[in-house]
Amino acid sequence: MDKAEEIKKYIRTIPDFPVEGVQFRDITTVIGDGKGFKLAIDAMSELVKDLDFDVIAGAESRGFIFGAPIAYNAEKPFALIRKKGKLPWKTVEESYALEYGTATLEMHVDSIKPGDRVLIVDDLIATGGTIEAMIKLVEKLGGTVAGVLVLIELPALKGRELLGNVPLYSVLSFDGE
Repeated sequence: MDKAEEIKKYIRTIPDFPVEGVQFRDITTVIGDGKGFKLAIDAMSELVKDLDFDVIAGAESRGFIFGAPIAYNAEKPFALIRKKGKLPWKTVEESYALEYGTATLEMHVDSIKPGDRVLIVDDLIATGGTIEAMIKLVEKLGGTVAGVLVLIELPALKGRELLGNVPLYSVLSFDGE
């Protein structure tokens, strides 16, 4: 059995959450198991082992959970992307659409240096709005997104289409929403 199939066993699917018809892919069962969490981090790290990048960036909270240990293993800095109003110093911000309204993400102005190649890490990509906002933040600071790394891709929601030419690395995918 390959790593992706083994990791898939740790993911709990919750039907009809948050709305009817959605199959919610719950990663708390992956990170709540030491072996499952190690498998996920190792598999994600393996996908980008040959990628040239300077910094890893991830959004709270699941981007922190997966991005920080990958940055640690790669001996790279980790840049925090947080919800508006949570960072204590000068920031840049990017708003994006949610199903019902908008949200805003921020980064410290010195978390990415001009010319840095950045790997964005998150738990999954669905519609792509959050990751698109993260890409725009990195670019506002003069960085280049070297790639996006996720544990799970939900291809039916077409998030990959918002990435343009940015490579997407995903350990596994699930059909449907």
